[in-house]
Amino acid sequence: MACPVVNIYQLNSYAFGTKEDKFEKDTSVAERFARMKVNYMKEGMRTSVEGILVLHEHNHPYILLLQVGNTFRKLPGGRLKPGENEIEGLKRKLSSKLAANSSAHQPDWQIGECVATWWRPNFEPIMYPYCPPHITKPKECKKLFIVHLSQKGYFEVPGNLEMLTVPLFELYGKDKTYGRVLSAIPNQLSRFRFNMIP
Repeated sequence: MACPVVNIYQLNSYAFGTKEDKFEKDTSVAERFARMKVNYMKEGMRTSVEGILVLHEHNHPYILLLQVGNTFRKLPGGRLKPGENEIEGLKRKLSSKLAANSSAHQPDWQIGECVATWWRPNFEPIMYPYCPPHITKPKECKKLFIVHLSQKGYFEVPGNLEMLTVPLFELYGKDKTYGRVLSAIPNQLSRFRFNMIP
C-alpha cells in the first residue's frame, strides 16, 4: 500500500511576524483543570483539535510549535465550540493563533487527515492514545490533523507566545521534555512520505 504524500517546503519560504498578545485563560495547571471541570458540567466532554504543520530545513522535517512562558509547548489549535465542525473549528483556531490581522494575509488552511486521537480519562494531565475500557465518561477527546501548507506563507503569532520550529528527531522519545502527545508525533507521521520541495 502506498504511503500518503505530504508536500513540505523550506522554512525560509515563510515569514513570521507578531500581533497583539493572546493570553491564556489559566495561569496554572490547577486553574485549567478547575475550569475544565466547570465546562464539563455545563457542556459535557471537551473536544479539541490541533494542527501539525510540517516544513523542512536542510531536508530535515520540522514541526511548528507554540511556546507559552519558558517551558510549555503546544501545537496550534484549541477547544471546539459545542456542535462545531472539527475542520472548521481547526481553521478558526489556526487563524486565531497564526493568521495576520490583515485580510490580505489570510492563509487558505488545507486540513488533511486526522493522524491521532488522544483521550483524557480524568481532570489530570495524562492522556492516552485510546480510551481506557473502564472509562465511560472521558473528560476530553483531542484530535491531531496534518495541515498542508502552501508553498509560501506569512504567519503572525501573538506577542506573548513564541513560535518554535522543532525537528522531528528532537521530539522523538522526549516525553519528559515535550509530553506524550508531542513526543508521539514522529511515530504518527511515519506512515507519510514527505516530498521536500526546495
